[in-house]
Amino acid sequence: MLTVALPKGRIADETLAIFETIFGETFRFESRKLILEMENFRFLLVRNQDVPAYVAHQAADIGVVGLDVIEEQGHDIVRLLDLGIGKCRVCVGIREEDELDWNRPQMTVASKMVNITRNYFSQKAMGVEVIKLYGSIELAPLVGLADAIVDIVETGTTMRENGLKVAETIMESSAHLIANKHSYLEKKEEILSLYEAMKRVVDGA
Repeated sequence: MLTVALPKGRIADETLAIFETIFGETFRFESRKLILEMENFRFLLVRNQDVPAYVAHQAADIGVVGLDVIEEQGHDIVRLLDLGIGKCRVCVGIREEDELDWNRPQMTVASKMVNITRNYFSQKAMGVEVIKLYGSIELAPLVGLADAIVDIVETGTTMRENGLKVAETIMESSAHLIANKHSYLEKKEEILSLYEAMKRVVDGA
């Protein structure tokens, strides 16, 4: 049996739809249940940010999570497949009237993605103070808490509606199939078989 960690919400629904295409059966969690057992699979419904931890610590053999979360957390896991769902960008946002000045000695940036932010600004040879926020990040530049934000952008509407604009795109992200390193060795046949089947669906074969 393979244990699969899925993030709650749209990505879980779209991943289960791929399983339905492969196996020709309905894969659905009952209302408030967090575990779904079907065929040779056990699905766990967890918070998006927790998926890599479940996989890294082998509470799940495989999981589906955004590339941004994988990059931010840096767990030692196997990346198997870009599923092409849950597409978004990680962007630097600033106030509409501001410009991004890379000649400044330092910037203050608000984000929940501390590592991605630090790495990006260090590549630009700029000192950065990162203020970790968990929500309503768009407020930070408006009230003087930060010079800029680093956040997930799907359409850019939320930023625009709050008087911000995208200054730079740090990375493109989409949901990836990942595996625990030990599980990948112990259950290689099962995992690769599922990988091949999912790849055919993703590629539209």
